[in-house]
Amino acid sequence: MSFQAAVLVTGGSGGVGSCVCRRLAEKNYLPVVGFRSQADEANKIAEETGGKALHLDMLDEGSISLAVSDLGTLNIPLMGVVLCASPPPIIGPFTKIDNKDMTHQWQVNVAGPQYLLAGLIKKFFRPQRSGSVVAVLTATMGDKTHPTGGNMGAYVIAKYGVLGLLKTAGTEFKWLQCSDIRPSFIETKMLNAYDPRYLEIERSRLPDGRFSTPIEVARKIVEQLLGGGL
Repeated sequence: MSFQAAVLVTGGSGGVGSCVCRRLAEKNYLPVVGFRSQADEANKIAEETGGKALHLDMLDEGSISLAVSDLGTLNIPLMGVVLCASPPPIIGPFTKIDNKDMTHQWQVNVAGPQYLLAGLIKKFFRPQRSGSVVAVLTATMGDKTHPTGGNMGAYVIAKYGVLGLLKTAGTEFKWLQCSDIRPSFIETKMLNAYDPRYLEIERSRLPDGRFSTPIEVARKIVEQLLGGGL
């Protein structure tokens, strides 16, 4: 299979990430399936899509540096990165946010991606004066019409950190297309973090009574990535 360019997907072996990889292949882009521990699943997705599995631990700067170096062997341009990797939220009140959880969320969602993106900019995006970044945030962050969700503070705080990362990178590198997508609940393993009774209440509030599927979210991500951002 001949691809026109490559796209790195962090958390590429997860529910949404794997669907993003499949969608990219359908659009003739080589998916680089970034994974931390799910090597078998990542290799399976890479074989299925004609992509490449790449060990990428967002908690380890050494792993990130090695991954950036390995991307240089692809022999096709790297046009973008999708930031899907994220720990699930730990449910609890703001006054009981655990420092270990806060540090973990920040490292995987913000510090690791910043180090990764800096490496990608220096090695790929800046020399070619182009690149696209899409980060998966969350509707739980709230907006002008919906309040910020409670009882998952470390997760929401870290997602706002990702937004700061995108804004900063986009300001310093005008040719870098930075955007985000903010889905609500998605039918993935991350729902296991919530009380089933809470999820049923949330489903009942939706017009069709269901959450988004990973395939639906992946389609929006790839459309935004290839469309050049917002």
